[in-house]
Amino acid sequence: MEGLQLIATGGALPGRLVTNEDLSKLVDTSDEWITTRTGIRQRHFCAEGETGTTLAVAAARQALERSGLAPEQIGCCVCGTLSATYATPSTACLVQKELGLPQDIPVLDVNAACSGFIYAAAVARGLLVTRPGDPRRYALVIGCEQLSRLMDMTDRSTCVLFGDGAGAAVFALADDPDFAIDLGARGDMAITTPIAGPIGMDGRAVFRFAVEALPRTLHAVLDATHKTLDDLDWVVCHQANSRIIDHCVKKLGADPAKFYKNMDRHGNTSAASIPVALNELAEQGRLTPGMHIACIGFGGGLTWGGMLITVKGRAV
Repeated sequence: MEGLQLIATGGALPGRLVTNEDLSKLVDTSDEWITTRTGIRQRHFCAEGETGTTLAVAAARQALERSGLAPEQIGCCVCGTLSATYATPSTACLVQKELGLPQDIPVLDVNAACSGFIYAAAVARGLLVTRPGDPRRYALVIGCEQLSRLMDMTDRSTCVLFGDGAGAAVFALADDPDFAIDLGARGDMAITTPIAGPIGMDGRAVFRFAVEALPRTLHAVLDATHKTLDDLDWVVCHQANSRIIDHCVKKLGADPAKFYKNMDRHGNTSAASIPVALNELAEQGRLTPGMHIACIGFGGGLTWGGMLITVKGRAV
């Protein structure tokens, strides 16, 4: 089948660092309380002059430059986000303008909350497949969030969890038997973000959902490619909570070293969490051509998505 192969990554984090100690001065919480329940120690919030859009542009520009491709070689641009700066123009359209991408390609945002990057990649693949005569077989896929502007900073059950950031990837469409993607949704109000209101969440319900969805989605992409966990080099999950990932690793009987975690430094950045993690792996020299990576997202909607991809380029 025609699937996506990872060519390059990019990332951008805003300038304001917020530690657990900082939050303990705003709400009744502590570093120990947050860390033991979530694994989060700090997160980044947008500073003056920074927005989800500026982060998306920076991450996308870095990924494009690292890919070695010219803007005119990009066949589509899709951005996963639930916190776009504007309803319209989309974040993807603003990225298109800033990077000088072609004007005769599809460009749009996708909102699947914390599964947003996987959904955006699926949409990008579909767009490329439906344009078979177009020589531009590359997709720019972004996950970006400015969740700090949607939070109630007096609600300790949510304000300690989230952060801002952006990650991007350039994918090539190619025949690849090792590619698989799995998507799903189950309408539920366990996580809510009203248009003009703060994020709300039923933590216990979300935990129950996540520890069921993560292994099921992982198995779905493994079964589709006739692979096992032993064949994977990395599993990059949505960085919601270290206890969710640890629980699933134990349930799967998997090697915890394969499950990348960075929520201690960034918190939950929703659609940005998977591409930010991929970019960190690339910058650390831990992604090499031929590696197989499973990316698993889960979150508001409720939605889930899994993708098994192969690293084609150096990625950074």
